[in-house]
Amino acid sequence: MLFLVAAISAGVLFLVHTAPVPFALEAIHRGDSLWRIPANPSAPTVYLTYDDGPNPEATPMLLDVLRAEGAAATFFLIDAHLTEDTAAIVRRMFDEGHAVALHSGERWLMLGSAGEIAERLTRAADRIEQLAGSRPCRLFRPHGGWRSATMYGALDRLGYRLAGWSWGRWDWNWWRRRDGAALANRLARRIDDGDIVVIHDGHHIDPRPDRRYAVEATARLIPALRARGLGIGRLPC
Repeated sequence: MLFLVAAISAGVLFLVHTAPVPFALEAIHRGDSLWRIPANPSAPTVYLTYDDGPNPEATPMLLDVLRAEGAAATFFLIDAHLTEDTAAIVRRMFDEGHAVALHSGERWLMLGSAGEIAERLTRAADRIEQLAGSRPCRLFRPHGGWRSATMYGALDRLGYRLAGWSWGRWDWNWWRRRDGAALANRLARRIDDGDIVVIHDGHHIDPRPDRRYAVEATARLIPALRARGLGIGRLPC
């Protein structure tokens, strides 16, 4: 019985972080979602993305690393974490050439109607424009990858694309402490041209989590990827 409970729990956690089941829905419904960018042998590129910010502690340090490396990335922001205090961080993202996009802090957004989801995303985009001075690009990343037909309907209404991440190219460390050096080494070995990588500079609930591992991982990962002939880019949006 305990084994069954453990197996079910592991399965739920697996779905939470990868959400593979909706791929069937996605294949039927549409094919323009971003889970990987087509490879480009003439200019091989990896796409670094960051979720759950802006984090007033970690995100500025992360932006420092990206600026020092001359690299552009894509930031998926949670509306609740955008405040008068963090707006300057988002303005800096725009000013330094990064892409800014929308993220959800809860899985259950997928249960809303198309109209409700579209309205919520529009409000979030309006707030970013109001507080940071620029409008986010038309990309949306649902929390944990959880999506539904109504969510796709909302994105269709708004002219948005759903953005995911490439298989295994994330910073979830399977119940072990996240370590910047270990994460960078793991990703550097596995990443290929066109991969979308997701690292968390924030947390979907905690507005100020300790994300020094994300900063260290980025500082180590970019030179390692460039040594393999891979460029760093922002998602098309």
